[in-house]
Amino acid sequence: MQEVVTQSSIKPPAKLELFEEIILPHLNSAYNLARWLTQNEHDAQDVVQESYLRAFRFFDGYHGGEPKAWLLAVVRNTCHTWRRREKRDVTRVLFDEADHTPDLDAPNAEEKLVEETKMNTLRDCIETLPVEFREVLVMRELEEMSYQQVAEAANLPVGTVMSRLSRARKRLEECAGRRKSGASQ
Repeated sequence: MQEVVTQSSIKPPAKLELFEEIILPHLNSAYNLARWLTQNEHDAQDVVQESYLRAFRFFDGYHGGEPKAWLLAVVRNTCHTWRRREKRDVTRVLFDEADHTPDLDAPNAEEKLVEETKMNTLRDCIETLPVEFREVLVMRELEEMSYQQVAEAANLPVGTVMSRLSRARKRLEECAGRRKSGASQ
C-alpha cells in the first residue's frame, strides 16, 4: 500500500528542499518585480527577503500550479503591505540597466548614447505609471509571464490584466511620444 504524500505531511527538511527546488529559482523575477514596485534597490531587497520568508511560512498552502506566479503573488502582496506600512512616497531611484544586462556586443559611443537615451525614456515612463499598471506590465513584458500567470499572481481576472496592459502600453507610447517630441524641439 502506497502512502499519499501531501504538502502538509512533508517533514521540515523535505519541505525546505522542495521549497528550494520549486521557489528559489524565481529569485531574480521576485527581485525584478519588487524593484519596479518599490522603485528602490534596497527596499526591493527587503521586500524580497520578507516575501521569501512569507512564502516559506505559507508553503503548505501552495498546491501546485505555476510556482513563479504563486511567488510573484506573494511578492506583490508583500510590496503592497510594505507600501501601506511605510506610508510614504517612494523616492525615485534610477534603475541601473548595466547591472542587469550582459555586455554582448559593445556598441560604439554614439550607439550607446542613443540606446541609453531610449532606455532612460522607457524607464522614466514606466516609473510614472500607476502601480496597478506597472505591476502587470513588469510581470508580462519583463518577466514574460502568460496572461493567466499574471492574473493568478495579481489575483485579477484575465480580462482585467489584458485591459491594464493595454492601458499601460498606451500610456507608455504617449509618454515616450511626448518626450521624443519635446527633445526634438
